Amino acid sequence: MGDNQKTAQALLERQGQTYTEEAGIRLADRPGPLYQLLVLATLLSTRIRAGVAVAAARELFAAGYRTPSAMEAASWQDRVDALGRGHYRRYDERTATILGTGARLCLDRWHGDLRRLHREAQGQPAQLRRLLTSFPGIGPTGADIYLREVQAVWPDLRPYADRRTLSGAERLGLPKTPQRLASLVDEAEFGRFASALVRVALGEESAGAVAREAHR
Repeated sequence: MGDNQKTAQALLERQGQTYTEEAGIRLADRPGPLYQLLVLATLLSTRIRAGVAVAAARELFAAGYRTPSAMEAASWQDRVDALGRGHYRRYDERTATILGTGARLCLDRWHGDLRRLHREAQGQPAQLRRLLTSFPGIGPTGADIYLREVQAVWPDLRPYADRRTLSGAERLGLPKTPQRLASLVDEAEFGRFASALVRVALGEESAGAVAREAHR
């Protein structure tokens, strides 16, 4: 095993949990989990710590807002309160509005099923990004988050590596192209690997600690 593969395996052993899993989403190619990931990507898009966004997502889901119908049916104040319980207070009021508007769009345009969005885009990343950014609160960063995480269940996207993934790879001295990064891990593990690289880019994981682990 080469040094880069050892580094990749060490990172996966240390940071094997995706943000989706951390938020309690059992990701699958089904309407509910795909919508929940959209909520998480919306929360992660603001300038707030990832851990706070994940906690806020868990609170929204615990309150029962796991589908666009449930999210829209909740009152604005209920959404604000759930976000507050996750300590997502700086952007809670604006985000509560965005989540309600986005849920309505998901129902109107996609009938609550983001598999329809996937089919319309024919699995093309550029088209998927364009369609995802039609949701309020989802800009280029949010679209990248969604695609990076959803590639676990939309294999036609793999390998998808956004700017933050590649930044994490650079910090670890790993290749900086999606194809070369993908060669370091099993295909089914690439989404998990990409998420772990983001944790390095954001400083949630130490590049030095990963390197020491890899060379023990």
